[in-house]
Amino acid sequence: MTTTRVVRGPEGFRGGIDVRVSLRADVGSGENTFDGAWYPRSRDLAVEVPELVAALDRRGLRIERFTYPLGPWQPAPRKLVVDDRVVRTGGFSSMDPGVVCLSWAGGNRLANLLVVPPETDVITGVRALRLCTRRGLPRSPQMVMAAARSQPLPQVPDLPVTRAV
Repeated sequence: MTTTRVVRGPEGFRGGIDVRVSLRADVGSGENTFDGAWYPRSRDLAVEVPELVAALDRRGLRIERFTYPLGPWQPAPRKLVVDDRVVRTGGFSSMDPGVVCLSWAGGNRLANLLVVPPETDVITGVRALRLCTRRGLPRSPQMVMAAARSQPLPQVPDLPVTRAV
């Protein structure tokens, strides 16, 4: 079994780059399909999970376990040490590829986060992060991502060309 120790520098992980995560106000209540969304920058969990755990710590959630679908991710160590505490990880082939699960409070609280694929364009990714905090979401990750893509991209109108005289 592999344990990876992750040390955070003075500006945080990756020099202070913000972690792209959104959470519902009632995270962990079990009343919603998704408790929020996560938009990682890569498929390398050894890099992405410590950043997510540290960001959630700052929001008052002390994550103890992170479970993920095996298919879309690079293999992760079974244990990650983040800020001197252990976060266990586990991969399952039966999980939906568009969701990760977090647990805390001794496993009594669970949250399912929609995963915005890292290769998603930024505008669609931000829309998906916002959508996952609203009521009445579609029940599948694919439908949420389709809804995030459905709005037209901002267009800059062509201005008439004029010449200075």
